Amino acid sequence: MKKIISAVCICALTAVLIIPQTGCVGKTDKVTQESFYFDTTCSITIYDMKDMSEDNAGKAIDKAFKQCSRYENLLSKTKKGSDIYKINHAGGAPVKCDNETIECIRDGLKYCKLSGGKFDITIGKVNDLWDFETDDPKLPDAAAVKAALPYVNYKQIHISGNTVTMGTTKGEIDLGGIAKGFIADKVSAYLKSIGVTSAIISLGGNIECIGDKSGQDFNIGIEKPYSDQSEIVGSTGLNNGTVVTSGVYERYFKYKGKKYHHILNVNTGYPVSTDVIGVTIKSKWGHSVDCDGLSTTCLILGEKKAKKLIESLDGYEALFILKNDQIVKTSGFDFDAD
Repeated sequence: MKKIISAVCICALTAVLIIPQTGCVGKTDKVTQESFYFDTTCSITIYDMKDMSEDNAGKAIDKAFKQCSRYENLLSKTKKGSDIYKINHAGGAPVKCDNETIECIRDGLKYCKLSGGKFDITIGKVNDLWDFETDDPKLPDAAAVKAALPYVNYKQIHISGNTVTMGTTKGEIDLGGIAKGFIADKVSAYLKSIGVTSAIISLGGNIECIGDKSGQDFNIGIEKPYSDQSEIVGSTGLNNGTVVTSGVYERYFKYKGKKYHHILNVNTGYPVSTDVIGVTIKSKWGHSVDCDGLSTTCLILGEKKAKKLIESLDGYEALFILKNDQIVKTSGFDFDAD
């Protein structure tokens, strides 16, 4: 298997990896910085911009990370004082939110509806019962899971202007399946607005590219599931676009010989049964939020229904890695197997 150069500074948990290319001679090759948001390492690399210099690119990235911090403080369900935290702890009372919080919730609701409710941003109370980070994993209490399920229903979210009201006193919004894509689009748009013409933004499994790399596509490696996070199954080219990968292997634990992953069935509260272990969605620039919602939705739907869904949408392509390691893709997804 091809190894990815570690100097790319992409989070070890990232399911989409960047294969760097040789930079231009005679000017600053690139400037990369990392920070930590949304429970993952985030990386921004600027290759070119107006008045490109190490100092200017560094300042641009600093400002972009301030944007990341702002969005985390709006959309995180665990940060006290965030809009989502306030909604989840309001006991059904109306909560006034920032315009962009409303925008992100509406984006989430779009994919709740598209998936027929199988993807549901109100699964927060069930998610709270699962711990995929502990060194001593165990299943949540079955009675607690059953008690939490009635509060999973995206239709309980009522939006009026800038105010969000939950229809149940214990309903919880969790934007984890869509927030990073939303933020990647926002940060990418900000960088473009200040003159960045070539860059890569990586927020976990969400990659957004501004422009290209010296006239060539960026080469995006797709991680091999359950590998050491540096092996790839192949790669795809990308310019001025976005690639998002979701996989059941990203967060899981073994208990009594069985794997339990973090993509939960809204009807049972337990990991969804699917023949897809990883899915990569690709689209044009500015659609990372859509690719984020679609990638999780496709994992839940399974290969046949997911492929049919993607082929019904204009401007999106997908690659699926199945349980048997078979790779299936839509007709327009360019892919070079490793």
